[in-house]
Amino acid sequence: MSRLRERYASEIHPQLMRELGYKNPMEVPRLEKVVLNIGLGEAIRNSQAMEAAQKDLGLISGQRPVVTKARKSIAAFKLRAGMPIGLMVTLRGRRMYEFLDRLFNAVLPRIRDFRGLSADAFDGRGNYNLGMREQVVFPEIEYDKVDKVRGLQVSIITTAATDEEAKKLLSLLGLPLQQRRPDGH
Repeated sequence: MSRLRERYASEIHPQLMRELGYKNPMEVPRLEKVVLNIGLGEAIRNSQAMEAAQKDLGLISGQRPVVTKARKSIAAFKLRAGMPIGLMVTLRGRRMYEFLDRLFNAVLPRIRDFRGLSADAFDGRGNYNLGMREQVVFPEIEYDKVDKVRGLQVSIITTAATDEEAKKLLSLLGLPLQQRRPDGH
């Protein structure tokens, strides 16, 4: 079992149960899945972009990415329905906890001028979305072998009913959220 999962089971779950006043342990918010996305609009013109991004996302997640295809045609972008335009990976269980442990403790601190993540990126249903400008901050990616720096979207899906519960869960897990100053900035 991963470090983060053990910590959740032994410390975080009982603490959340006390703080949120739940009687049933199944009510306590928990992580459901983590979804990683890379949008590849450039794949329309450059077929090698898809292969390179697939290799990078596979290294980052430890899982083979699924190709996402366009749902409808958009002539202005020379896009046809069914064309490959992105990649995604859904992580659950052990891989999810290991990925989040790496993200919180190794990847985010490596970002230059990092002062914490925005607390405004919750979606209203207890999920957190995080956009990363470059995939090279992950230690698995060798900078010399990267053909192009690409962005990456990370969605952390929880069972929390509200954003406040999700914020409490994720901050206890180690998500480095920015602290709001008393003047609201």
